[in-house]
Amino acid sequence: MPNQNVPYREKSIVFTGFMGVGKTTVGKLLATKLYRSFIDIDEEIEREFNMPITEIFDTIGEKAFREKEKSLIEHFCTQKLKVISVGGGAFLQEETRAICLSNCIVFALDISWEAWKERLDKIKVDRPLLQNLSLEETKELFYKRKEIYSSHNSILTIDDMESEAAADFIYESLRLAWDLYEPTSK
Repeated sequence: MPNQNVPYREKSIVFTGFMGVGKTTVGKLLATKLYRSFIDIDEEIEREFNMPITEIFDTIGEKAFREKEKSLIEHFCTQKLKVISVGGGAFLQEETRAICLSNCIVFALDISWEAWKERLDKIKVDRPLLQNLSLEETKELFYKRKEIYSSHNSILTIDDMESEAAADFIYESLRLAWDLYEPTSK
């Protein structure tokens, strides 16, 4: 059920984007700046199943993972004053995407293929979807998902941006938007 009666400045904030783009890092930094609790949906799923995501995919399967992901996103996105990082595949599910967009302020962290490819070796180990893909298949997945992220959100390209600078930029953007939509009385 949408949180339409929640004041704009109290809406939870959701980060989406391709895996390894920095959603968790930037989200934690922003949560600290806003004095909000931070929720990483992937960590919540691991806690629920009591195993790492790679093991969830191997033993229980992606379908069970996506069902739990949707359930947790719905639970947290209908709460106020959270900063939430959703997994790279969450927005592939139309219903999950709609839950985020109807209840929260959504930011997509974007990155070029060239900049992201430099991170691939570091992040591949913890990303089950990447482990059996060739570089060309990974590139195809990257661009396919990029279309979904870019067509529904406020987008911040972070190619040459440090995580702290990205969090600062989003923080200042939110402050301006909050003042524009809900000016505080003096």
